[in-house]
Amino acid sequence: MDRRKFLKTSGALCGLGLVGSALLVESCKKSSTATAAQGPTVNFTLNLTQPANASLNTVGGSVASNGVIVVNDGGTYIAVAQACTHQGCSLAYNSSGNDFVCPCHGGTFDTGGNVISGPPPAPIKKYTVTKSGSVLTIAG
Repeated sequence: MDRRKFLKTSGALCGLGLVGSALLVESCKKSSTATAAQGPTVNFTLNLTQPANASLNTVGGSVASNGVIVVNDGGTYIAVAQACTHQGCSLAYNSSGNDFVCPCHGGTFDTGGNVISGPPPAPIKKYTVTKSGSVLTIAG
């Protein structure tokens, strides 16, 4: 093989190697597109006068119902999906951190359902909560 042919072939093989490496690295990157929030579709009510829902009358109190956690956040109510998007473990509300924590692998979500830390790959669904008298309606 003459020198010119050798250099041409070597250059082409190096170029293919670089393109292949770039494709491999690109396939390992996390997707830059936002993943949709995950959770069940619900439409239910909670009566604040019922003993089962009494904790919602206290700031920081929470109740889990229908796959949703409802929290009294200082006079307003927040509702998010109860299942962690990592492996489906039941989340718990952490009133001191004002966030939702997964006991299985330490994932945390803010009150908007967004992932703060840990392994969850997607946010949890946030629901609309309306209050009429002593009844909360959770939908979404």
